[in-house]
Amino acid sequence: MENALGDFLQTRRARIRPEDVGLPPYTRRRVPGLRREEVAQLAGVSVDYYIRLEQGRGKNVSDAVLDAVARVLRLDPTEQQHLRDLAHPARAAASPAPSTAVRPGVRLLLDNLADRPAMAIDHRMDALAWNSLGDAVHDFTGGAPRNMPRRVFLDPGAADVYPDWPAVAAETVAYLRLHAGRHPDDRRLTELIGELSVKSEHFRRLWADHLVREKTYGVKRLIHPVVGELDLAYETLSLPGDADLTVVVYTAQPGTPTAERLAVLASWHAGARPAQRAGQV
Repeated sequence: MENALGDFLQTRRARIRPEDVGLPPYTRRRVPGLRREEVAQLAGVSVDYYIRLEQGRGKNVSDAVLDAVARVLRLDPTEQQHLRDLAHPARAAASPAPSTAVRPGVRLLLDNLADRPAMAIDHRMDALAWNSLGDAVHDFTGGAPRNMPRRVFLDPGAADVYPDWPAVAAETVAYLRLHAGRHPDDRRLTELIGELSVKSEHFRRLWADHLVREKTYGVKRLIHPVVGELDLAYETLSLPGDADLTVVVYTAQPGTPTAERLAVLASWHAGARPAQRAGQV
């Protein structure tokens, strides 16, 4: 059984050089990064206590100790919260269960963004709703996988769709890893991760890195079968009351080739078939 807490701590201390934290560098080390004894010393806890923490036996560990360890390991805010989720799985499991329903108001919001591709995704990266242009870009109603990790790792043509496939793959796994810590009792999420681990060597390799990342904003490049390359900026909008549901909106600078291609795509798609929603097809 995976010791997610221990593996996370080990991968994080492996990236810290002794000189980064004021320790003299050593020429001989069996493994890269800090030793467990050094982390314990710098965090102000006993070596035995830290070892038990890495072994997943640090029950009732205080947030103060976790903050000290996070400081030593130079965790960013997302990693620090992930550490707390892993150290307190009962606390994470006690949070409200994620909703898979999309409110009518969110659907209306998507439709009102008529000139921008947009979709609503949950913490498993399932596309639950989308507007017409979002469908035109991603082909949800045409049979493409509605779960983005399955699309990225199990679709044989994914590398042709995503020119930056290695970066897309790493971001996808980091987002799933983050939410696996937040929802340790989510059976569907666990099954998704298991399926991807069995079927994709790339996924297994990235999963072992224990990287975590929020999906906030960035640039996504796609090769569309009708209009060609699309360079899209995206922003993710959090919804109050639906913490695990986000709206992803793609934009293109006016006058750019991507903006012109989106206009062509919107015109073509409007005449091809009406937009639909998950659960309606």
